[in-house]
Amino acid sequence: MVDDKVIQRAPSQHLGPKYRPDEEKPSATVSTKVTHENVTVLPQTPQLIALLTMIRDKTTNRADFIFYSNRINRLLVEEALNHLPCLPQTITTPVGRPYAGVQFEGKICGVSIMRAGEAMEQALRECCRSVRIGKILIQRDEETSLPKLFYDKLPGDVAERWVLLLDPMLATGGSALMAVDVLRSRGVPEDHILFLNLIASPEGAANFAQKFPKVRIVTAFVDQGLDEKNYIVPGLGDFGDRFYTL
Repeated sequence: MVDDKVIQRAPSQHLGPKYRPDEEKPSATVSTKVTHENVTVLPQTPQLIALLTMIRDKTTNRADFIFYSNRINRLLVEEALNHLPCLPQTITTPVGRPYAGVQFEGKICGVSIMRAGEAMEQALRECCRSVRIGKILIQRDEETSLPKLFYDKLPGDVAERWVLLLDPMLATGGSALMAVDVLRSRGVPEDHILFLNLIASPEGAANFAQKFPKVRIVTAFVDQGLDEKNYIVPGLGDFGDRFYTL
């Protein structure tokens, strides 16, 4: 059960340029507000909502679904990188002037929860050149909704890296919770894991945040909830099917 005090169900909001009055902006559904400190929701900008509208639409063809999903995945990876620690670094510009900047601290890797999570790997590679990527295969029993671990293959030094865990849909949270348990069993500190996903349910986000309060969740949208089959609603259907086969 989710404490109703920690969520406010998906509200409507006027979207558009800030310099236009609200009466000239369309009203759109934006993310449910979740108050857990370890959950970061992308800013609900017109661009993001337009991209989500495209991939939610059942008439969107596979090519467009892949293209617009990849754009959202890129936004997620860029935001996740903002949560990595950094160190000061002063460099000299081509005109001979110093510039006080920063550099990332430590090494990273990606770990995708197969198969849907593999769809997020391209965005990670575009942002992090030559990044190492591990795999975890967890499948949900359709009758019990409980996850089962089938396979994992991780970098040998995963315990020394910051891990970006990839899975586009966070429903009950069972698969993601098991994946974090796998990473922790390999020595990855809980606070070195960032979980990236496109759409989460309030129930899944709350369950995840409560069990692993040191794991950061970066999501594009927290949806209205789960139906009787534990599917995210309004959702977008089966992400893996729409990305790879339909």
